[in-house]
Amino acid sequence: MSLDTIKNATETPDAAQPWKELGLKEDEYARIREILGRRPTGAELAMYSVMWSEHCSYKSSKVHLKQFGDKAPENTAMLVGIGENAGVVDVGQGYAVTFKVESHNHPSYIEPYQGAATGVGGIVRDILAMGARPVAVVDPLRFGAADHPDTKRVLPGVVAGIGGYGNCLGLPNIGGEVVFDACYQGNPLVNAGCIGVMKHEDIHLAKASGPGNKVVLYGARTGGDGIGGVSVLASETFDDSKPTKRPAVQVGDPFQEKLLIECTLEIFKEKLVAGIQDLGGAGLSCATSELASAGSGGMRVELDTVPLRDATLSPEEILMSESQERMCAIVEPQHVDRFMEICEKWDVIATVIGEVTDGERLEIFWHGEQIVDVPPGTVAHEGPVYHRPYARPEWQDALQADDAGKLPRPATSEELRAQVLALVSSPNQASKSWVTDQYDRFVQGNTVLAQPEDAGMVRIDEETGLGVAMATDGNGRFAKLDPYTGAQLALAEAYRNVAATGAKPLAISDCLNFGSPEDPGVMWQFAEATRGLADGCLELGTPVTGGNVSLYNQTGDIAIHPTPVVAVLGVIDDVNRRTPMAFSEAGQLLYLLGDTAEEFGGSAWSEVVHQHLGGMPPKVDLAREKLLGEILISASRDGMVDAAHDLSDGGVIQALTESCLRGGNGARVVVPEGLDAFTFLFSESAGRAIVAVPRSEELRFTDMCGARGLPATRIGVVDGEEIEVQGEFTIPLAELRTAHEATIPALLA
Repeated sequence: MSLDTIKNATETPDAAQPWKELGLKEDEYARIREILGRRPTGAELAMYSVMWSEHCSYKSSKVHLKQFGDKAPENTAMLVGIGENAGVVDVGQGYAVTFKVESHNHPSYIEPYQGAATGVGGIVRDILAMGARPVAVVDPLRFGAADHPDTKRVLPGVVAGIGGYGNCLGLPNIGGEVVFDACYQGNPLVNAGCIGVMKHEDIHLAKASGPGNKVVLYGARTGGDGIGGVSVLASETFDDSKPTKRPAVQVGDPFQEKLLIECTLEIFKEKLVAGIQDLGGAGLSCATSELASAGSGGMRVELDTVPLRDATLSPEEILMSESQERMCAIVEPQHVDRFMEICEKWDVIATVIGEVTDGERLEIFWHGEQIVDVPPGTVAHEGPVYHRPYARPEWQDALQADDAGKLPRPATSEELRAQVLALVSSPNQASKSWVTDQYDRFVQGNTVLAQPEDAGMVRIDEETGLGVAMATDGNGRFAKLDPYTGAQLALAEAYRNVAATGAKPLAISDCLNFGSPEDPGVMWQFAEATRGLADGCLELGTPVTGGNVSLYNQTGDIAIHPTPVVAVLGVIDDVNRRTPMAFSEAGQLLYLLGDTAEEFGGSAWSEVVHQHLGGMPPKVDLAREKLLGEILISASRDGMVDAAHDLSDGGVIQALTESCLRGGNGARVVVPEGLDAFTFLFSESAGRAIVAVPRSEELRFTDMCGARGLPATRIGVVDGEEIEVQGEFTIPLAELRTAHEATIPALLA
């Protein structure tokens, strides 16, 4: 087959092209022809197809994502925002922290180990490309029903992939979630986040400026794995057949990535790059077009100089390959030799594949023949923008009217006790140590909090104790009932989790996981969730620094619950003053902060006991969340609390169980006046936390809460080796521990 050059494309305008097979719509193909004034070459078609995919171009979501900029809070710590590889915030003392959450959902269903592993690798390179040293990862995960046979295929593979890649990189895994629900059966959610640290002056951006500067591709050789990769996989729904398209899943090599990280950090230290971009989704198509588009000129690339693992790859395949562990740097000519020396020292392959030009075009050549001549912005940033139709689903009203408050409640203390044990041993509330024990949570020696704590926390300065915390949260059941409120509840819970450790929430990243945007009901869910998140961030003062949209999480007509996952990053001046969740000492006084109401819509109790989803989710009061956060942070800083645990899934009894088991101490609690035992134990009202207060600090703590107007109710004391709800039941910790810890290993045996 002869090479499809610019000359050939101009002379054969009617040649058939596989635009449909590459995922383009007819009008999109017509638009490409209009931009170029001719038909595209095969290489150009490949570039546009991956860059205009849903995963890369956000063509169905960007009209809604604009709100994150339009409603951005003022006077924040944000240094770099949406549009770069990752957002960056100022955390003080000259330090900047970059963080982001991305999805690798579809690849992880097809090939769980490599899909999850390369998800970690990709997000780490995003952080590295900003100029930062990656210091920790997190992994919010969603799987199908816990007892479904395919969950035994997907979950162990995903966990092994995350652990295998992250552990080999020497990055602690400090947080995340594991959630089971039948709606994720054919579409597990594998979201991965990373945190990186640098000084302000070390921030790097993805741009190619300076005519004559060299384009250097370095890292692994380009292979045939991941052709189209996530850019194609994540832009369509699965059918009902078994997983297919395995060759589209990238294959990771964490040892190569570790070399790439250290090599890049040394290159940064010597200030050898003028711009840099990692190669993730859309591979070289993305790196070259985005660098050129963000710069001040054009770019010329000699594609045949790209180092290959497979010599049979066509130019189109090289441009579409999403092979892992690769970076693209813009280097001034006088720095090229030193750049190459550092790469050779770290055994990293580096090749000059082109240079920045003073033109306005991205030009790519193959053995001297020009195969690409495009305005780079049209590839990178000017893809189609869809105003997808959206409408509230017809079933939404009936779902919300199916009030969980009408479900039968336990009639006796024995029944109440049995339901407590059922809840804490249910897959979603049970201990996830089977998962987290496969991750190294303490490598590097800077982890001060990790799972199952409310938020992960790492120290970033040994002398001062400066640290950062991160929590990820998202409740698809709440969002199914009301997407606007559900998104705000995810934000509020992550915010509360960070504050519970004593860290001040600064900013968020998000991963918005939804079904097909071609379904008006799904687009309504997306529009409402995005609006809720933007409004919530404005009120809390936490800007959205960046994130990811994952659509087409749908098998046939069955979409996942709308699942906006929110990652909140916080800062703490001294990690030695952090607040853990464990009740560590007998005699500590237990206080319930916030108001408890009869709120059971989407609750763990309604799911576990009645397999029910209906009604309205808990109400959101962001002013109360902000006040609660301020109290928790002040109490941590001033030594007024020994432990804190936010209240969310499973309510008070779940939090008591986790804090008692974590500390090895029991608790005696009383039902507060005005509440019945059932509501006290199982309600999932937001804006609440339980704290353990030393007796010596009780007056100071309650005075602070009273002065600030935060309800603080003393509910008991840390004592004994059991949880006793006075007048109702007693459960020994040994019995609780068995119930809480045996579930996941038994399911996966």
